[in-house]
Amino acid sequence: MAQAQARAKWEGKSSVEVAGLTADQVWPCLEDFGNLHKWHPSVDTCYLEEGVPGKVGQVRYCGLTTKSSDGSDEISVQWSKGKLIILDPTERCLSYQVTENNVGIDYYVATIKVLPINDDGKTGSIIEWAYVADPFVGSTHDDLVYYLNYTLQSMAKKMQQELLKTT
Repeated sequence: MAQAQARAKWEGKSSVEVAGLTADQVWPCLEDFGNLHKWHPSVDTCYLEEGVPGKVGQVRYCGLTTKSSDGSDEISVQWSKGKLIILDPTERCLSYQVTENNVGIDYYVATIKVLPINDDGKTGSIIEWAYVADPFVGSTHDDLVYYLNYTLQSMAKKMQQELLKTT
């Protein structure tokens, strides 16, 4: 029984409203699998390592470079590679699985959807980020939930700032 609990998956979903932008405006930002760094607040490097843009099977590398908190000049790179396993532009949905990383992730699959808001007179959309994961080394499930909520809020703000200035 204890072994079954130790292997329990983390599952959940976070979402954010993107006011002023339709689902059709937001979707291309996320569908562009190799450019997550444009929107994600923690990712400073993202590019496709394999595959054809716009097709299932793409593998992206994402990295974050940080300086040591002890005042030294040491830097570290946290990275992960993710493989696109579902891409459905009609439903504005994609899923990817982390395949390699140096941050303690054994298993992680995320499904990201962009949904329209159908309230009369209200323009907007919702980004929904669902996940299933093995527990992360050195983190709690609450840490992951906090991180995803923060990430989605930041992404929505960047998209609003960037896309609303061009419309």
